[in-house]
Amino acid sequence: MIPVKGYSGKRVGVLGLGRTGLATAAALAAGGATPVCWDDNPASRALAEVEGFEVEDFSRPREAEALDALVTSPGIAHLYPEAHPAIQAAWEARVPVDNDIGLFFQSFASDEWDGFDRYPKVVCITGSNGKSTTSSLLHHILQHARRPSQLGGNIGKAVLSLEPAVDGEVAVIELSSYQTELARTLQPDVAVFLNLSPDHLDRHGGLGGYFAAKKRLFTQGGPERAIIGVDEPEGWYLSNVMEEGAGNNVIRISTTRQLKGKGWSVFTRKGFLVEWRKGRQVGSVDMRAMEGLPGVHNQQNACAAYAVCRHLGLAPKVIEAGMASYGGLRHRCQLVGRKDGVLFVNNSKATNADAAGKALLAFENIHWIAGGQAKDGGIAGLSRMFGRVKRAYLIGESAEGFSTQLGDVPHEISGTLEVAVRAAKAQAEAGDVILLAPACASFDQFDNFEARGEAFEALI
Repeated sequence: MIPVKGYSGKRVGVLGLGRTGLATAAALAAGGATPVCWDDNPASRALAEVEGFEVEDFSRPREAEALDALVTSPGIAHLYPEAHPAIQAAWEARVPVDNDIGLFFQSFASDEWDGFDRYPKVVCITGSNGKSTTSSLLHHILQHARRPSQLGGNIGKAVLSLEPAVDGEVAVIELSSYQTELARTLQPDVAVFLNLSPDHLDRHGGLGGYFAAKKRLFTQGGPERAIIGVDEPEGWYLSNVMEEGAGNNVIRISTTRQLKGKGWSVFTRKGFLVEWRKGRQVGSVDMRAMEGLPGVHNQQNACAAYAVCRHLGLAPKVIEAGMASYGGLRHRCQLVGRKDGVLFVNNSKATNADAAGKALLAFENIHWIAGGQAKDGGIAGLSRMFGRVKRAYLIGESAEGFSTQLGDVPHEISGTLEVAVRAAKAQAEAGDVILLAPACASFDQFDNFEARGEAFEALI
């Protein structure tokens, strides 16, 4: 646990009592603060009371005014579509509102670091797609290279549940736009921006607000190294904003173009990852046989992880060995198994069309299981990839709408995942791929994308 600094003897509200909220309350108490907890769910409040925390509804003005600060969980809206009443009450009482990411950055460093041979580093990774795989891959490579590291944030442990750093350790932190938008302190040593596609637009008031939330990690955080994907205009813009002097503080990454210009870049070409620096190639990795990193989207993840590792001083061959031993992340183009020449792939994390499209590009002869709670636009934007689909099996609320968007692509409305898997298994032939890539949220039929992926695995 990272004890929170700066709030000893103060009364701090904790809004939202899931994994992040309870970890925050415990870390505040460890730092000498008095956490006061609230959640709209009575069961969550009861759990906090069992843990020994004070519970109080500080959406009421008198209780809000008694707080010295309010810390909110990332899933709770604070601006769009409207602020939670407790956050609004805190603002009106002039109580500062923060989140656990802000507390982490003001508390992670300790006096013990002065005795270390190498200061610990914090690497933060954001983007619309690939954050979890990139974070997991980077953590895996570092461990393979025997470099101490911890993984947390939007993946694994809540950041305040991480252990105090040891000599030379790297904290790999995945950050969503929900987490970067509100944090009052952002101080990564290395910040990674992968890509941008429309998502969470209602929470951020549109695409511009969504990008602005992610951009704060760079423009407010002031990292010593910025690693930026430039396959979208926003990435090019951000790399220009961040570049200083000869560009030595920015590493650009791409899977769509060869970045052979000035500065430092990492890109892929025909299955090879290439590092370009000072006008020449200085490293390469053959990714063609790496089953744990299928598809172009995983090549982008690999470019980002490679760039971080090079900044941290790892040799290309050491990084390549770590990549080759990576088995993939569950629910992200996860190879579930093979039978009778048919490959089964769980990409339940593909909760929007862009993520599903990346999975479609990774395979051919696809029996595609798609559907759920649709995002804006559905799957119409994936039409150029429909030629890779032998047959689609549609589930959930979006089934009828997706059927219309598929047009002449062979498909059937299965309704449920179980029916879809049974039908796909009956029709797939050797050399085919049965791919779960829903392009939708899961909440119409499952609690979350993990539950959906686990159900797929169980059926296989």
